[in-house]
Amino acid sequence: MELAYYSDFAVRLVNTEQPERGGDSLTSVEAVRELFGPAQQAARRATDSDVTRLRAVRARLRAVFEAADEGDEVLAVDLLNALMMEFPVSPQISGHEFRDDNGRPKWHLHIADHAANATAGYTATACMGLAFHLTELGVDRLGICEARPCRNAYLDTSTNRSRRYCSDRCATRANVAAYRARKRLESDRSARTGRTAERAQESSALGDR
Repeated sequence: MELAYYSDFAVRLVNTEQPERGGDSLTSVEAVRELFGPAQQAARRATDSDVTRLRAVRARLRAVFEAADEGDEVLAVDLLNALMMEFPVSPQISGHEFRDDNGRPKWHLHIADHAANATAGYTATACMGLAFHLTELGVDRLGICEARPCRNAYLDTSTNRSRRYCSDRCATRANVAAYRARKRLESDRSARTGRTAERAQESSALGDR
């Protein structure tokens, strides 16, 4: 499994909370297990305690995304490094289960799961993936959706570093809102211009008397 894949663990955890909407889907052991996706073996170790522990990690990961989104890359890196110091990874070479056309193993780096609990394993995986994404593609590839009140985290994988929203839905909503705002502004300007013209005509009429 490629290290880049693990970066999505961080996004999934951060986006279990909608801070400006007061929403939180990380409320049960089942919700914790869903975060792991296909990694069912690691998910089976989840307990009620992991709900609280992962919520604490979630706040710290959101701070990483927010610092990156605000252009403070040093702070983003420092916050992520602090998490990786607290939740270290144990890499190992894997590949016995994958073979090429000649029957040779396809060796690749894999994060071994020797963590004491589900939170430690999930956090180590998420942080390693995020660190790989950050160092390979740049801190500015970590963002917070601009479509309020969404504020979801996202990873920008666009070729021109142009992503500003977490999804097509948020991009569409933001574009519609911007279009309506422009129309209101144009309407207001037109109304003001009309009133100015009317006053000018009235003044001219009075001056002719």
